This record gives sequence, structure tokens and C-alpha cells, in this order.
Amino acid sequence: GLLHFSCTFFLNVFIYFLSLSLPPGKWHLGLNCYSSDDFCHHPLSHGFDYFYGLTMTNLRDCKVGHGSVFVKGIQVRIVIPAQIVCIALITLALMHYVGLVSVSWKVVCYVALIGIILLGLLVFFFYNFSYLNCFLMRNQQIIQQPFSYETLTPRMTDEATQFIKRNSEQPFLLFLSFVQVHTALYASPTYERKSKHGLYGDAVEEVDWSIGQVLDTLDELNLTNNTLVYFTSDQGAHLEEISSAGEVHRGWNSIYKGGKSTNWEGGIRVPGLFRWPGMLPAGTHNNEPTSNMDIFPTVVNLAGSSLPNDRIIDGHDLMPLLQRQTLGSEHEFLFHYCNAYLNAVRWHPRHRNSTWKAFFFTPNFYPEDSDGCYNTHVCFCYGSFITHHDPPLLFDLSIDPSETVPLTPETEPYFYEILDIIQQAVSNHTRTLTSVPDQLSWSNVLWKPWLQPCCSSLSEFCYCDKESKQS
Repeated sequence: GLLHFSCTFFLNVFIYFLSLSLPPGKWHLGLNCYSSDDFCHHPLSHGFDYFYGLTMTNLRDCKVGHGSVFVKGIQVRIVIPAQIVCIALITLALMHYVGLVSVSWKVVCYVALIGIILLGLLVFFFYNFSYLNCFLMRNQQIIQQPFSYETLTPRMTDEATQFIKRNSEQPFLLFLSFVQVHTALYASPTYERKSKHGLYGDAVEEVDWSIGQVLDTLDELNLTNNTLVYFTSDQGAHLEEISSAGEVHRGWNSIYKGGKSTNWEGGIRVPGLFRWPGMLPAGTHNNEPTSNMDIFPTVVNLAGSSLPNDRIIDGHDLMPLLQRQTLGSEHEFLFHYCNAYLNAVRWHPRHRNSTWKAFFFTPNFYPEDSDGCYNTHVCFCYGSFITHHDPPLLFDLSIDPSETVPLTPETEPYFYEILDIIQQAVSNHTRTLTSVPDQLSWSNVLWKPWLQPCCSSLSEFCYCDKESKQS
């Protein structure tokens, strides 16, 4: 049942005392800044030596027949407002015609023309989403656009195992970020219809096979005792996922509330599995809170390097905890954000069993709410989408891990003292933050054709399939 917590799996780190690196799979940090080939966000521009995978992500819109993440959101937020603007322009023109108002026809025509062009570009972008966004790259070359799901995981697995074989005599790091089990769900022909849990289960079983192939490769090359393996997920299961045909495509978060896109425990509490024979004690469990931010300092320290000293590093080296040199996590406080907004804070006092969690606001959307923003796949962290809490909601996760009953001054005698300590931690945390450009601003989110990567001309709908020819 452990795998059923996942949304997207990461076979995060292999370390055979580190120097080379490869990220096959989902990068999801973008590609270009100023031109269609500047690759400013590409993995090779951020320390990796080799890349095979998706620089964007995998969405329903990438797979024909699996519905759309955007269409309803476009209708509500773009198409309908555009229709209202058009009606207003027509009304203004009629009022001008009968003499009720005086306005230049040129102004009306220019505004209408600009609106039509912008709306047309947006409609073109979203209704050709798979051709424009769903492409597979090897290093900086697009080799398949749109990418084919049929053998994607076996191809990624082969890239990973071949990389290990090429570098078996020298230090390496492999970062394998699975596209599964993110929707649109898929499975190779070997695993289709094999699971009792439909396509979701098929995808989980294929990831299980892929991990086995990588571990077998380490065994075959006698690298097992020299290699740290870390397997985890980026977030909890996407509970509300149902296919356009009505098939359940969701995982399971056990007793934990909420799921993907929330900071309830079901959205952020995920398992981590480590293997390093001879270095880590086998068969042990640790319930201390850690973070995926800990991967960076752990890798840096194992490689014998040093952390940057020009910024605050929020992660901590995991090895003392994993090797039981220390019994407690270095994370006394963990800060959980909803987009750019601080949503919740977890406080795990050292040498105490309690773990407190305070929510400054909570979402108004739930997986069971089919009429909410989950139905349009567009959920926000402000305005009518959330409810602010003053005082914050407070839970003791050590006795209420399901976050069912918020504490009150009557049920928790140290209620205000706990919140004061958390607020002081927030103040200390926010003082360390600096302003950065908003990557999700409207100017950055809107499609810019001059940044569009294509392996053929845009007029040919950006289509190519060099991967199949190589195969």
C-alpha cells in the first residue's frame, strides 16, 4: 500500500560518490526566457550533464481522449469575459449609431481587433496543447513532439540503466523523476489491464518494475554497497482524479486529510525509502519530519563539497538521522506554502512528542466537492477560494493526525503560548526572504509564440518523431 500515497514518483538520488548527473523524466521547470532556443531553464543550464525527458509536465491535455485541465477554466476566466467585452463593444457601437454617445469608430475597431487576436492566440494554444507543450527532449534537442505514452517509462528506464553502465567506473548521480503516476495516466502494453485498480494501478506496477530494473543494474555492476538510493514522491495522492470516461484515477492517503494541492497531511505527508547496505541500518523506521529540501545538502555533504554561503539553505543533511547518530530531525519548524502564500506551519519541539500545526487559512475546495474548483482543475490560494483564521487553526498531530478537531483555549491550556512561538518562528522566517520575480504572473503565464520550441515549423504544428526512428 505504500506506493498508493504517490502523485509523481522520484527515484531521487543515487550517489556513488558524486560527479556526473542525469535527470531522466519530468523536469517541469520550463525551458526558455527570451527566445525559442536560449534554454535558460533547461537542466543543462542548471548543473546537469545529460538530460532525457520532459521539460514541461504531463497533463490530461497531452493525451487524446483524456479530457482537459484547461478548457473549463478558459471558458470561465477567458472566453466568457471575452464574450462580455464583445457584447459591450457592440452595445457601445449601437449607442454611438443612435447618437446616445460619441466615440471614434477607429477606437472601437482597434480594441475589437486586439481582443480577437489575443483570444484567437489563446484558443489556438490550448486546443493545440499537446503539440506545443508535450514534447520529449534528449539534452537540448526535441526528439518527439508530441511525445508517445506507449513506451515512455521503458525508454526512461533504459536511459537510466544505460547511464549507470556508462559511468560504473566513476562517481555519478542519477535523478530519475517518473512521469507516472501523474495524469494523464498511462501504462505500457505489458502492464495495461494488469492491475485490479485500473489504469492507476497499472501505472504503479510499471513504476515498481522500473525501480527493480535500476536496482538490478546496481547489483549486476557491484555498485549496491557504494550507492545511496532514495525513493519518494512530491506530494500526496490526487484524490479527486476521475477520467473523462468516469474511471477512478486516484490514489489513497489512508487516515490523512486532503490530497494534492493542499497542505493538509494527505497532501504533504509522503513516504521516503532509503537503501545503502552497510551504511544504513536495514529494516528500521523513522517518523521524524524531513523534507525533500534535505536532498540537496545531503548530496553535497556526501560528495565532500560545501554548501553555498551566500544564501540560507532550508534543507539539512539527512545522514545523521538515517545513521541514528541523532534521534531528532533538524527541522523544528516546517513552513508550508500555497503558491506564494504562507499557509501553515509545523512545529516539532525538540525532546517532546507533540507536533503542532497551525493553519493561517484553509482552502474552500475539497475532493468531494464536484462543483468546486477541482471540477475545473484551477484552484487558487486567495479571495473566495480560501477562509482566513484568526486565531489560526491549531492541531496536535501526535494525537490527531487526521486533523479532525482544531484545538481551542479550552482544550489546550497552552493554546496561545504555542501560537506565539509559531508566530515568532514565522517572523524569523519571513525576515530571511527576499523578493524574486513572480514566475506565475499573467505576463509570464500568457503564451508567447516567440518562445515556443518546435522541432518543425509552427505552421506544421510542431510535429516530429525522431525517437521512434532511433528505437
